Formats: sequence, C-alpha cells, structure tokens
Amino acid sequence: MKEKFIEGLLRLFAFISILITISIVFLLLFEAKDFFKEVSFFDLFKGNSWNPLLSTPTYNIMTLVIGTIIIAVIACLIAIPIGLLISIYLSEYASKKVRAILKPVLEALAFIPSVVYGFFALTFITPVLKLFIHNLEIYNALSAGIAIGIMIIPMIASLSEDALRSIPGSIKRGAYALGSTKYEVTSKVLIPAARSGIISSFILAISRAIGETMVVAIASGSNPLFNMNPLKSIQTLTTYMANVSMGDVSFDSIEYKTIFVCGAILFLITLILNIVARKIINKNKYKF
Repeated sequence: MKEKFIEGLLRLFAFISILITISIVFLLLFEAKDFFKEVSFFDLFKGNSWNPLLSTPTYNIMTLVIGTIIIAVIACLIAIPIGLLISIYLSEYASKKVRAILKPVLEALAFIPSVVYGFFALTFITPVLKLFIHNLEIYNALSAGIAIGIMIIPMIASLSEDALRSIPGSIKRGAYALGSTKYEVTSKVLIPAARSGIISSFILAISRAIGETMVVAIASGSNPLFNMNPLKSIQTLTTYMANVSMGDVSFDSIEYKTIFVCGAILFLITLILNIVARKIINKNKYKF
C-alpha cells in the first residue's frame, strides 16, 4: 500500500513536470505565431542588426544567435579541458586528503551568484586582457565567455568525476593486473568507459553557457549589430530578452512578442543540442 502510494506520487510529479514543459513550449509557439503574422520569416535574416525597438525596425535574428554561439564556444574552450583534467586528477591521482579539500573548494565556485562573475569579468578579466590585447573593447564577448567558462568548470569537473568513479573497480583492477600504468588505465580504460557520462556533463555545461544572462549583460554589453569579433561588444538571445522584459515596451506589442521569438529559438537550439547529445551518448554507452 505504501509503495503504491509513493509510486503514484512520483508518477504525479513526473506528469506535472511534463505538463509544465508542454505549457511553456505552447506559450512560446503561440506568442511567436502572432509575431509572424506581422513580420515575414525571411525578415529574420535581413539587415545587419537586431533592432525591433527602432522606428524602422530590423529583425536579423542571426545577430543574437551568433553572439550566443560565440559566448558558448569561448566558455566551452575554457571549461571543458580544465574541468575534465580536474575530474581525472580528483578521481585517479589526488589523495583522499587533497580531494577532501579541493572538491568542496571547487564546488564553492558553483554557488557564487552569476552577477559576481559578471563584475569579475568587467573589473578583472577585461583589464588583464587589455594588457595583451590593446584593441579590446571594455564590453566584449571574450571576457564574458571566459567568466562563464570559469563558472561552469565545477559542473564539468564534478559530473565527470562521478562518471569516472562509477566505473566498476573490477575493470580498473583488471587493467592494472595486465601491467598497465596509471596513465594507461586512465586514458585507455576509464575515460572511454565513462565517456557517456563525460559527454553528458559537457552538454549540460554547454546548455548552461548558452542560457547564461547576467554575466553576458554586464561584461559584453548589448550591441545588436551583426558581429563575429569576440573582442567587441555583442548581444545574445538571453540578454535581449532580459533587456526588453524591463518594461520599456507595451504588453502585446510586436516588440513584446520578439521576446517569445527569441525564447522559441533558444529552446530550438537547446533541443537540437540535446537530441544530438542523446544519440552520441547512446552510441558510446558502455554496459557493465
């Protein structure tokens, strides 16, 4: 009786989560549909800027998409190699004492509010970068991407370490019994066996980087011009949505509906990312 009650409760919560997801998707598509009644789909690729609030509006959505991708790529170039190396060190090389100190310190980075990372990028990372890159603008994508990369390192390190530690000890002992060194066991046995979990941590981190708002809003500015230079100010999908949501546009106007267009495109990007990731994970999944 008790087990049936718990099972029913869990099923109810699962159903509620599905219902909430469907409701959000429906809302995005419904509001975006109204936008396309007034603006052609092909207008989303015209012009060199995203400026729906001007008297002569322009709707080149690629301005925001490219900005979002630049930030995510820079963040991942920083976070993925560092996070993976930290996870390998914690899992296979660090002593229990070092691990007990290092892991909580590392995870403390994840509890720092993103607004702090934004000001860290603006007041520390950018001045340091300007010592080496003289044409770097005060508000730029590079600093924001580096700050987000630092922010998501704990996510990759922690999840990848869990994946490495989930490998059965018999596999590791078998590799050592064959005379393999620690490096060979780690690189040729543990990492390939745990790669589905490691790839999952990468995907979660990429999704986090794509959806980050506060760091980008503070450190990279809000330049809506089409630009692929990370040394200049840019605008992303999330920062535009945050700016417009401040109350400067009237409810139900065409400018207001652009928020939902950006939200729908952001949802589509993360959905594609997750579908691709799921296929990669299933293809590389080891069964023990």
